[in-house]
Amino acid sequence: MIQSMTAFARLDRHIDAQRTTLVWELKSVNHRYLEVTPRLPDAFRELDGPVRELCRKRLNRGKIEVGLRYQAEAGEAAISLDEALVTQLGDALHRIGALIKHPAPVSPTEVIRMPGVLQTREADFSTLIQPALAMLDEALTSLVETRAREGAALADMITERLDGILVQVARTRAALPRIQEAMRQRLKKRVEDVVASPDPDRLEQELVLLAQKMDVAEELDRLEAHVTEVRRAVEQGGHVGRRLDFLMQELNREANTLASKSIDTETTQAAVELKVLIEQMREQIQNIE
Repeated sequence: MIQSMTAFARLDRHIDAQRTTLVWELKSVNHRYLEVTPRLPDAFRELDGPVRELCRKRLNRGKIEVGLRYQAEAGEAAISLDEALVTQLGDALHRIGALIKHPAPVSPTEVIRMPGVLQTREADFSTLIQPALAMLDEALTSLVETRAREGAALADMITERLDGILVQVARTRAALPRIQEAMRQRLKKRVEDVVASPDPDRLEQELVLLAQKMDVAEELDRLEAHVTEVRRAVEQGGHVGRRLDFLMQELNREANTLASKSIDTETTQAAVELKVLIEQMREQIQNIE
Protein backbone atom coordinates (compact mmCIF):
# COMPACT_ATOMS: atom_id res chain seq x y z
CA MET A 1 0.00 0.00 0.00
CA ILE A 2 1.29 3.45 -0.89
CA GLN A 3 1.29 6.26 1.67
CA SER A 4 0.59 9.94 1.27
CA MET A 5 2.98 12.45 2.84
CA THR A 6 0.11 14.77 3.76
CA ALA A 7 -1.55 14.02 7.11
CA PHE A 8 -2.38 15.35 10.56
CA ALA A 9 -2.59 13.64 13.93
CA ARG A 10 -3.41 14.89 17.43
CA LEU A 11 -3.24 13.09 20.77
CA ASP A 12 -3.97 14.54 24.20
CA ARG A 13 -3.91 12.73 27.51
CA HIS A 14 -4.17 13.61 31.18
CA ILE A 15 -1.31 12.21 33.28
CA ASP A 16 -2.95 11.72 36.68
CA ALA A 17 0.25 11.16 38.67
CA GLN A 18 1.72 14.45 37.47
CA ARG A 19 -1.64 16.28 37.30
CA THR A 20 -0.74 17.47 33.80
CA THR A 21 -2.31 17.21 30.34
CA LEU A 22 0.03 16.61 27.39
CA VAL A 23 -0.97 17.36 23.80
CA TRP A 24 0.96 16.21 20.71
CA GLU A 25 0.14 17.62 17.28
CA LEU A 26 1.82 16.20 14.15
CA LYS A 27 1.57 17.83 10.73
CA SER A 28 3.04 16.21 7.63
CA VAL A 29 3.38 17.62 4.09
CA ASN A 30 5.24 16.47 1.00
CA HIS A 31 9.01 16.91 0.85
CA ARG A 32 11.81 15.36 -1.15
CA TYR A 33 13.44 13.94 1.97
CA LEU A 34 12.51 13.49 5.64
CA GLU A 35 12.67 16.76 7.55
CA VAL A 36 11.56 16.73 11.20
CA THR A 37 10.93 20.00 13.06
CA PRO A 38 10.21 19.52 16.80
CA ARG A 39 8.44 22.40 18.54
CA LEU A 40 8.86 21.70 22.24
CA PRO A 41 8.41 23.71 25.45
CA ASP A 42 11.65 24.63 27.21
CA ALA A 43 10.94 22.09 29.94
CA PHE A 44 10.95 19.29 27.32
CA ARG A 45 13.97 20.34 25.25
CA GLU A 46 15.74 17.09 26.05
CA LEU A 47 13.14 15.33 23.90
CA ASP A 48 14.46 16.93 20.71
CA GLY A 49 16.78 14.02 19.85
CA PRO A 50 14.35 11.21 20.79
CA VAL A 51 11.56 12.91 18.82
CA ARG A 52 13.67 13.02 15.68
CA GLU A 53 14.76 9.41 16.15
CA LEU A 54 11.20 8.14 16.58
CA CYS A 55 10.09 9.97 13.44
CA ARG A 56 13.01 8.53 11.45
CA LYS A 57 12.01 5.02 12.51
CA ARG A 58 8.38 5.43 11.46
CA LEU A 59 8.57 7.72 8.40
CA ASN A 60 10.62 7.80 5.22
CA ARG A 61 9.80 11.11 3.54
CA GLY A 62 7.92 14.30 4.29
CA LYS A 63 8.26 17.55 6.16
CA ILE A 64 7.06 16.77 9.68
CA GLU A 65 6.20 19.38 12.29
CA VAL A 66 5.99 17.84 15.78
CA GLY A 67 4.51 20.06 18.48
CA LEU A 68 4.07 19.39 22.20
CA ARG A 69 1.99 21.44 24.64
CA TYR A 70 1.28 20.84 28.32
CA GLN A 71 -1.19 22.22 30.85
CA ALA A 72 -0.73 21.68 34.59
CA GLU A 73 -3.78 21.47 36.86
CA ALA A 74 -4.61 24.43 39.06
CA GLY A 75 -3.40 23.58 42.54
CA GLU A 76 -0.92 24.80 45.03
CA ALA A 77 0.53 28.08 43.90
CA ALA A 78 3.81 27.84 42.08
CA ILE A 79 4.76 31.25 43.53
CA SER A 80 5.36 31.58 47.30
CA LEU A 81 5.96 34.60 49.51
CA ASP A 82 8.91 34.75 51.92
CA GLU A 83 6.96 36.24 54.80
CA ALA A 84 9.96 36.35 57.14
CA LEU A 85 11.92 38.35 54.60
CA VAL A 86 8.98 40.73 54.08
CA THR A 87 8.80 41.29 57.86
CA GLN A 88 12.51 42.05 58.00
CA LEU A 89 12.19 44.43 55.05
CA GLY A 90 9.23 46.15 56.75
CA ASP A 91 11.26 46.69 59.93
CA ALA A 92 14.18 48.02 57.92
CA LEU A 93 11.95 50.39 55.98
CA HIS A 94 10.40 51.63 59.23
CA ARG A 95 13.83 52.36 60.71
CA ILE A 96 14.93 54.06 57.49
CA GLY A 97 11.77 56.19 57.57
CA ALA A 98 12.60 57.36 61.06
CA LEU A 99 15.98 58.61 59.86
CA ILE A 100 14.64 60.46 56.79
CA LYS A 101 12.44 63.56 56.88
CA HIS A 102 9.23 63.18 54.96
CA PRO A 103 9.95 59.71 53.51
CA ALA A 104 7.87 58.62 50.54
CA PRO A 105 5.53 55.73 51.27
CA VAL A 106 6.59 52.30 49.99
CA SER A 107 3.89 50.33 48.15
CA PRO A 108 3.52 46.53 48.35
CA THR A 109 4.31 46.38 44.62
CA GLU A 110 7.75 47.82 45.28
CA VAL A 111 8.33 45.33 48.09
CA ILE A 112 7.40 42.44 45.78
CA ARG A 113 10.03 43.55 43.30
CA MET A 114 12.78 43.23 45.89
CA PRO A 115 15.02 40.16 45.43
CA GLY A 116 13.94 37.05 47.30
CA VAL A 117 10.45 38.28 48.28
CA LEU A 118 8.68 36.08 45.73
CA GLN A 119 9.97 32.57 45.14
CA THR A 120 8.99 30.40 42.18
CA ARG A 121 8.77 26.68 42.72
CA GLU A 122 10.21 24.89 39.68
CA ALA A 123 8.00 22.03 38.47
CA ASP A 124 9.63 18.63 38.02
CA PHE A 125 9.00 17.50 34.45
CA SER A 126 11.44 14.59 34.48
CA THR A 127 8.65 12.13 35.31
CA LEU A 128 6.75 13.24 32.18
CA ILE A 129 9.51 12.39 29.69
CA GLN A 130 8.67 8.71 29.24
CA PRO A 131 4.87 9.22 29.14
CA ALA A 132 5.41 11.94 26.54
CA LEU A 133 7.53 9.66 24.35
CA ALA A 134 4.97 6.84 24.64
CA MET A 135 2.26 9.27 23.55
CA LEU A 136 4.37 10.43 20.60
CA ASP A 137 4.70 6.83 19.44
CA GLU A 138 0.91 6.51 19.50
CA ALA A 139 0.51 9.79 17.64
CA LEU A 140 2.94 8.59 14.99
CA THR A 141 0.89 5.42 14.58
CA SER A 142 -2.20 7.56 13.99
CA LEU A 143 -0.26 9.71 11.51
CA VAL A 144 0.94 6.66 9.58
CA GLU A 145 -2.61 5.28 9.45
CA THR A 146 -3.89 8.61 8.12
CA ARG A 147 -1.14 8.67 5.50
CA ALA A 148 -2.15 5.13 4.48
CA ARG A 149 -5.80 6.15 4.04
CA GLU A 150 -4.74 9.16 1.99
CA GLY A 151 -2.46 6.86 -0.01
CA ALA A 152 -5.35 4.53 -0.81
CA ALA A 153 -7.34 7.47 -2.15
CA LEU A 154 -4.37 8.56 -4.27
CA ALA A 155 -4.00 5.02 -5.61
CA ASP A 156 -7.64 5.07 -6.77
CA MET A 157 -7.15 8.39 -8.55
CA ILE A 158 -3.93 7.22 -10.21
CA THR A 159 -5.59 3.98 -11.36
CA GLU A 160 -8.45 5.96 -12.87
CA ARG A 161 -6.01 8.07 -14.89
CA LEU A 162 -4.03 5.03 -15.98
CA ASP A 163 -7.26 3.61 -17.37
CA GLY A 164 -7.75 6.89 -19.22
CA ILE A 165 -4.27 6.62 -20.75
CA LEU A 166 -5.02 3.11 -22.02
CA VAL A 167 -8.26 4.36 -23.57
CA GLN A 168 -6.35 7.02 -25.51
CA VAL A 169 -3.70 4.49 -26.57
CA ALA A 170 -6.35 2.04 -27.82
CA ARG A 171 -8.19 4.75 -29.77
CA THR A 172 -5.00 5.96 -31.38
CA ARG A 173 -3.87 2.46 -32.27
CA ALA A 174 -7.23 1.69 -33.85
CA ALA A 175 -7.10 4.92 -35.87
CA LEU A 176 -3.57 4.39 -37.23
CA PRO A 177 -4.50 2.42 -40.38
CA ARG A 178 -7.05 5.05 -41.40
CA ILE A 179 -4.63 7.89 -40.64
CA GLN A 180 -1.81 6.28 -42.60
CA GLU A 181 -4.04 5.56 -45.60
CA ALA A 182 -5.35 9.12 -45.60
CA MET A 183 -1.76 10.36 -45.49
CA ARG A 184 -0.84 8.18 -48.47
CA GLN A 185 -3.75 9.46 -50.50
CA ARG A 186 -2.99 13.12 -49.71
CA LEU A 187 0.68 12.75 -50.62
CA LYS A 188 -0.13 10.83 -53.80
CA LYS A 189 -2.59 13.51 -54.92
CA ARG A 190 -0.08 16.30 -54.29
CA VAL A 191 2.56 14.52 -56.33
CA GLU A 192 0.11 13.84 -59.15
CA ASP A 193 -0.92 17.50 -59.17
CA VAL A 194 2.73 18.49 -59.76
CA VAL A 195 3.97 15.61 -61.92
CA ALA A 196 1.82 14.32 -64.73
CA SER A 197 3.30 10.81 -64.75
CA PRO A 198 5.03 10.12 -61.38
CA ASP A 199 7.29 7.10 -61.01
CA PRO A 200 5.14 4.57 -59.13
CA ASP A 201 8.15 2.83 -57.53
CA ARG A 202 9.72 6.08 -56.37
CA LEU A 203 6.41 7.30 -55.07
CA GLU A 204 5.90 4.09 -53.12
CA GLN A 205 9.40 4.38 -51.59
CA GLU A 206 8.67 7.93 -50.44
CA LEU A 207 5.38 6.84 -48.98
CA VAL A 208 7.07 4.02 -47.03
CA LEU A 209 9.74 6.40 -45.66
CA LEU A 210 7.14 8.94 -44.61
CA ALA A 211 5.05 6.24 -42.95
CA GLN A 212 8.09 5.10 -40.97
CA LYS A 213 8.79 8.64 -39.76
CA MET A 214 5.21 9.10 -38.67
CA ASP A 215 4.76 5.65 -37.16
CA VAL A 216 3.84 5.92 -33.45
CA ALA A 217 3.27 2.23 -32.72
CA GLU A 218 6.49 2.08 -30.68
CA GLU A 219 5.42 5.06 -28.57
CA LEU A 220 2.05 3.45 -27.94
CA ASP A 221 3.75 0.22 -26.88
CA ARG A 222 5.98 2.09 -24.45
CA LEU A 223 3.02 3.98 -23.02
CA GLU A 224 1.32 0.67 -22.27
CA ALA A 225 4.52 -0.71 -20.73
CA HIS A 226 4.91 2.34 -18.46
CA VAL A 227 1.27 2.09 -17.39
CA THR A 228 1.93 -1.52 -16.37
CA GLU A 229 4.96 -0.43 -14.33
CA VAL A 230 3.01 2.31 -12.58
CA ARG A 231 0.28 -0.17 -11.66
CA ARG A 232 2.89 -2.59 -10.33
CA ALA A 233 4.52 0.10 -8.19
CA VAL A 234 1.20 1.28 -6.77
CA GLU A 235 0.11 -2.29 -5.95
CA GLN A 236 3.52 -3.10 -4.46
CA GLY A 237 3.33 -0.06 -2.15
CA GLY A 238 6.03 1.00 0.24
CA HIS A 239 8.35 3.90 -0.49
CA VAL A 240 7.71 4.20 -4.24
CA GLY A 241 7.28 7.96 -4.64
CA ARG A 242 10.60 8.50 -6.43
CA ARG A 243 10.02 5.49 -8.68
CA LEU A 244 6.60 6.79 -9.68
CA ASP A 245 8.01 10.24 -10.34
CA PHE A 246 10.53 8.71 -12.75
CA LEU A 247 7.76 6.80 -14.55
CA MET A 248 5.78 10.03 -14.94
CA GLN A 249 8.76 11.52 -16.76
CA GLU A 250 8.87 8.51 -19.09
CA LEU A 251 5.14 8.71 -19.80
CA ASN A 252 5.43 12.41 -20.52
CA ARG A 253 8.34 11.79 -22.91
CA GLU A 254 6.26 9.33 -24.96
CA ALA A 255 3.29 11.72 -25.04
CA ASN A 256 5.57 14.49 -26.35
CA THR A 257 6.95 12.19 -29.06
CA LEU A 258 3.44 11.21 -30.06
CA ALA A 259 2.53 14.89 -30.39
CA SER A 260 5.63 15.68 -32.46
CA LYS A 261 4.89 12.84 -34.90
CA SER A 262 1.22 13.65 -35.22
CA ILE A 263 -0.13 14.30 -38.72
CA ASP A 264 -3.79 14.08 -37.77
CA THR A 265 -6.09 15.98 -35.41
CA GLU A 266 -7.09 12.73 -33.73
CA THR A 267 -3.56 11.80 -32.69
CA THR A 268 -2.87 15.42 -31.71
CA GLN A 269 -5.92 15.43 -29.45
CA ALA A 270 -4.89 12.07 -27.99
CA ALA A 271 -1.45 13.48 -27.15
CA VAL A 272 -3.07 16.49 -25.44
CA GLU A 273 -5.37 14.22 -23.40
CA LEU A 274 -2.42 12.03 -22.43
CA LYS A 275 -0.40 15.01 -21.19
CA VAL A 276 -3.34 16.22 -19.09
CA LEU A 277 -3.75 12.78 -17.48
CA ILE A 278 -0.02 12.46 -16.84
CA GLU A 279 0.19 15.94 -15.29
CA GLN A 280 -2.72 15.10 -12.98
CA MET A 281 -0.94 11.94 -11.87
CA ARG A 282 2.33 13.78 -11.41
CA GLU A 283 0.67 16.23 -9.00
CA GLN A 284 -0.81 13.35 -7.02
CA ILE A 285 2.44 11.42 -6.96
CA GLN A 286 4.26 14.38 -5.42
CA ASN A 287 2.39 13.54 -2.20
CA ILE A 288 3.39 9.86 -2.18
CA GLU A 289 6.07 8.75 0.26
